[in-house]
Amino acid sequence: MALFLLDTSTLSHLLRRNPRALERLDRLVAPDRVLTCTIAVGELQYGLERMPQGRKRNSLAEGIGELLRWLTIEPISVETARAYSRIKASAERRGQRMEENDLWIAATAISLGAVLVSADGDFERVGAPLELEDWTK
Repeated sequence: MALFLLDTSTLSHLLRRNPRALERLDRLVAPDRVLTCTIAVGELQYGLERMPQGRKRNSLAEGIGELLRWLTIEPISVETARAYSRIKASAERRGQRMEENDLWIAATAISLGAVLVSADGDFERVGAPLELEDWTK
């Protein structure tokens, strides 16, 4: 069984009906599991909040709701917090800075033993044990 954690960029590609991302999602087989985390949901909601009221925002809100209905949303656990602290300290020792939300998303994937599905190249700086896939290529 493979476990895939979708980050914000992948969720956005699915919302925009990216054919490669949708095709990769369709190729999953049981018992593979797909989920996201509260941080990615927060980033989607933040993007929605920044939009002016109107048809486009309403359509996006509906799309986000539909997408999140079929996904498990993983909360921040103590193990995720521990993984976050290790990743952040390691990055600081190497003189690298990462966005806080990216650190939390990577930590969630590591704590679950999940493959992080992202089109964001910044995650490559995390290194092992983080596994990455980009479903848009």
